[in-house]
Amino acid sequence: MTVWRERQPLILASQSAVRKSLLANAGIAVETIPADIDERAIQDESGLKNPGEIAALLAGEKAKFISLRHPGRYVVGADQTLALGERLFSKPSNRAAASAQIATLSGQTHELHSAVSVTKDGAPLFSHVSVARMTMRALTEREIAAYIDEAGDAVTASVGAYQLERTGVHLFERIEGDHFTILGLPLLPLLGFLRSRNLLAV
Repeated sequence: MTVWRERQPLILASQSAVRKSLLANAGIAVETIPADIDERAIQDESGLKNPGEIAALLAGEKAKFISLRHPGRYVVGADQTLALGERLFSKPSNRAAASAQIATLSGQTHELHSAVSVTKDGAPLFSHVSVARMTMRALTEREIAAYIDEAGDAVTASVGAYQLERTGVHLFERIEGDHFTILGLPLLPLLGFLRSRNLLAV
């Protein structure tokens, strides 16, 4: 059953299976078309330092990139940044980098800034950024190594080197924020916008 009113599915400008699942589970007909953009170059050229602003910029650029290639379609872009104080983190390139990143976050509280953007015909229609505060347990080298071994290559798939919906939950002692924000898609604000456009049947 779908609650999506448009004839063509919503486009998600991302290859994230988690984001696609969140939309599909909400009854929205969705297809994924990843945006082939150079995120780091766009970020560097922008000169932005605020993690929320960076996430919003990249979410918007992803949506715009796909939207211009699929006229008449609604396109959702999403991005997530991780900040520990003023330090920003990117997806780790390998398991060793993931281990070093988790060691840095161990015992600390970091912030996840999740942005969502909706675009049609290249024009931005909606943008929202949500923040979650994540406090990691103080982890030993042995505990970090055990987690890396258990999670495998999945540690390179997210900006925090963890998936909270999987074994990554064991890394944390406290979480403050919306579950959807942590998973990388501020779903409730997005649904609210789609309803305001009469795009949903509920």
